[in-house]
Amino acid sequence: MWVLPRRLFRRDRRPPRRLGRSYRSAAYRPLLPSQVRLRRFTPVGLTGRGVDPVEVTAFLDQVASDLARAYNELATVREQNARIKDALRRWQSRQVTTAHELADR
Repeated sequence: MWVLPRRLFRRDRRPPRRLGRSYRSAAYRPLLPSQVRLRRFTPVGLTGRGVDPVEVTAFLDQVASDLARAYNELATVREQNARIKDALRRWQSRQVTTAHELADR
């Protein structure tokens, strides 16, 4: 079972804002790669060589949901990264200008 490190799970912190995301219960745990790799489905049919389509569809829906959430979070992080880099570039430009003005005095 996967457990969050203690430093990441603190009660005195506010949970991160979740903009534009659907509500999930507190009991929901995203799939881990090992769970996907090790997943086995119930054999069905006379020979036992098929799998239950309802079970497979439910699992695929969960995988697709987790992937969509991961891609959305990745896009958000990339957007934040671009904003931070832009702000850093602007700050550095102001610092260079200030340094040149001080050198000219």
